[in-house]
Amino acid sequence: MTVTAIRQSSPGRLTVVLEDGSEIRSTLSAVTELRLYTGRELDEEALERLRFVSARSLGRDRALELISRRPMSRRELRDKLLQKGETEDTAEYCAAWLEEHGFLNDESYAAAVARHYAAKGYGPGRVRAELGRRGVQRELWDDALEAMPAPDDKLDKFISSRLKDPEDRQQIQKISNALYRRGYSWEEIRSALRRYSAQIEEN
Repeated sequence: MTVTAIRQSSPGRLTVVLEDGSEIRSTLSAVTELRLYTGRELDEEALERLRFVSARSLGRDRALELISRRPMSRRELRDKLLQKGETEDTAEYCAAWLEEHGFLNDESYAAAVARHYAAKGYGPGRVRAELGRRGVQRELWDDALEAMPAPDDKLDKFISSRLKDPEDRQQIQKISNALYRRGYSWEEIRSALRRYSAQIEEN
């Protein structure tokens, strides 16, 4: 099969046109790696190699574009690539390539997720749920949670801004439930309420 044309479709993207009229979407890096040029003859093995290298090169470009928009876990990236039409093999290759080159790191991502939700006033329970939802491996959760700042300030501010009457059991229950939904344990909530009561008594 003869290469009859190599056309640029966008920056870094090329289309290889074959003598039977078929086209293979590729990239500048793939065409350069395979030393393609107009008039080159490709046997079946060379054609398969062209398709394989092009698919992986296009997949890498897509993966880099996705990861540049927002941080994500390895599983999130794989799932997103599969949604975009990449094969399992290409998606796995791209995730491994990004990890190897330092663009993808689940440990750093887990820590960033923990910091983000801690800053928004959420507790460890919510962080665990988010890490699970985002596909972060469970063995990375503990280190991320240990890096979270102590929740006392966030809990104290939440309670002091909402609890108007420390004797109102219904109000206390409502605040406790809200904090539990935000990912705090009952023990953390009880401790914070005791601190609030002690502060009220002191004042």
